[in-house]
Amino acid sequence: MALTQGLKLVVNKERPDESDYNSFSSGRTSTTFQSAAFIQKRYGWDYGVLAYFLASYTGFSRIYSKKYYFLDVLAGAVIGVGSTYLFTTLYQKEHLELTLSNDENSYLLGFKYKF
Repeated sequence: MALTQGLKLVVNKERPDESDYNSFSSGRTSTTFQSAAFIQKRYGWDYGVLAYFLASYTGFSRIYSKKYYFLDVLAGAVIGVGSTYLFTTLYQKEHLELTLSNDENSYLLGFKYKF
């Protein structure tokens, strides 16, 4: 979101409906594509297809409502997907491990969490 909002300030592009100068890039599209990419990367294409369909509908609706141009929506989608692929890891089913060890004088409790 920082990149998306920063681009709005730097580029200062007028919207198609001439309401203001926050057209580039689409924040809602960036958010929905980031969410779709997160779902797809973490849980696979079985869940990702629907998420990408909904994100695409969001992008289409922003163009149809004359709030954004096609390139504004495309940039938002690229930012959203790109940020997910930079910062999201695959889902790890075995990410928590607890261990307990002892000897005659002490006990040791271990905790390991993989992010």
